[in-house]
Amino acid sequence: MKKSERPAIPRKTVYRLSIYLRCLARLRENKIKTVSSETLAKVAGVKPTQLRKDLTYFGQFGTRGLGYDVAELSRMISDELGTTRLQPVILVGVGNLGLALLSYRGFEKEGFEIIAAFDVDTRRQRGKKIRQPILPMEKLAGFVHQNAVKMAILSVPAAVAQEVTNTLMQCGITGILNFSPIVLDVPEDVMVNNVNLAIELENLSYFIQE
Repeated sequence: MKKSERPAIPRKTVYRLSIYLRCLARLRENKIKTVSSETLAKVAGVKPTQLRKDLTYFGQFGTRGLGYDVAELSRMISDELGTTRLQPVILVGVGNLGLALLSYRGFEKEGFEIIAAFDVDTRRQRGKKIRQPILPMEKLAGFVHQNAVKMAILSVPAAVAQEVTNTLMQCGITGILNFSPIVLDVPEDVMVNNVNLAIELENLSYFIQE
């Protein structure tokens, strides 16, 4: 079944596919060539019925009694998620958090490369040396178009987050990883994933109460 012919995959399923992909990567590192749905579901922390349901979006494959070919399933999920090649990403807002994200080398292993950062103050002294250029906001539109960038990481203060988001959308950005503590107003064709560290800690605080 061609990708264009398959039904749209729900957001929660896409999230689980990312988890499966990382589990499969560990299996490949350990030279394991096939895996059963029960084993893969266990290491991914889901029920086998849920895993099999998620994988039906790829059509019928796998061998009864043998399970899934680890390399083939990895390739299929990577192709669906668009991570078979390095995806270019930009970052806006080079404060302490933005600088830490720029310094992180794990993104490339997962198929993403932050190729540039943008900030209103490009000359401010920063504590870490990074390899990506820090460019002024005026160059954002031209850079995005020239490099066919579709994804951005947003780590700016809440007061300017929506304004910057509007600029990103005008430039053609359709996927935003939002670290700003604000709910962004975007149209349906723009996907936003919010990362609010304070909320995550608040959730943990509730569960550790005695």
